[in-house]
Amino acid sequence: MDWLLHADTTGHKLALMVVAILLFVAVMSVLLFGVDRIKRAPTWLVVTGFLGPTLLFLAFGLVYPGLNTIRLSLFDAKSRNFVGADNYVTAFTDPQFQIVLRNTVLWVVLVPLCATAIGLVYAVLIDRARFESFAKTLIFLPMAISLVGASIIWKFVYEYKPNQGNIQQIGLANQLLVWLGFEPQQFLLHQPWNTLFLIVVMIWIQAGFAMTVISAAVKAIPDDIVEAARLDGLHGLGMFRYITVPSIRPALVVVLTTIAMATLKVFDVVRTMTGGNFKTSVVAYEFYTQSFRAENAGLGAALAVILFVLVIPIVVYNVRQLRLAEEVR
Repeated sequence: MDWLLHADTTGHKLALMVVAILLFVAVMSVLLFGVDRIKRAPTWLVVTGFLGPTLLFLAFGLVYPGLNTIRLSLFDAKSRNFVGADNYVTAFTDPQFQIVLRNTVLWVVLVPLCATAIGLVYAVLIDRARFESFAKTLIFLPMAISLVGASIIWKFVYEYKPNQGNIQQIGLANQLLVWLGFEPQQFLLHQPWNTLFLIVVMIWIQAGFAMTVISAAVKAIPDDIVEAARLDGLHGLGMFRYITVPSIRPALVVVLTTIAMATLKVFDVVRTMTGGNFKTSVVAYEFYTQSFRAENAGLGAALAVILFVLVIPIVVYNVRQLRLAEEVR
């Protein structure tokens, strides 16, 4: 068969084509034969045939790497000597990594809350408005941009030049400050404010996602409930507080938890805008730095495990809320 794989002449290529056709016919014949006999096959055999490959891929593509990461987190930088929980102790007690954990908490708290709040208010305000489609398109556009692209855009927004002579500011934010009579600022250099300015980028991106899901939930509120509330004298903020928000609570939970999980894995924004410098690093970026740049496999694996553990409660809460919503229905 080796001569077929290295076919150079026309005859060899023709032979290779014939072999490929025969293999295709053979495989299709086996599949058709299997489908014809599938009703007579034992249930366990059918289940194994369909789920077996999937479970195999999960085992080798997810379970094994996960267990191996946990194992590596218990060894030193070169994965030679067993150090137990030392890497985890370092991750929680070293001042550098405490800043990383603090930044991660800020991201996970502020991004979901702010993005969901903006999406909620926006969805309610433009609901059934004449320009609703156009307004939705405007806020959803950032979702169509990659995180790297969005980070580059905002890096230009925050661009700084010393306010000397007739130098024009390239960054929009600093140009606005100059117009208002203030000095331009180096937004990405001074902590902890630089972390907040990075968080703005993620909020800008995720607000469109929040608006889309919440808008669909708002439109799904039954009209009879809305009419009954109006007859009872509810309008404006009262309608929003007592009817809209309780009715779309499952959607709000989904949006909050989904954005929280995406935020925990944030890497692109930090990597593109600051490279983790100026005390802006987060867990998702730090385990990459420790594993592939500092060549500290043990500490990098420990940070990856910490990130995984942080995601678990959010996933569990999301699943529980979805089940409760299904039971109510």
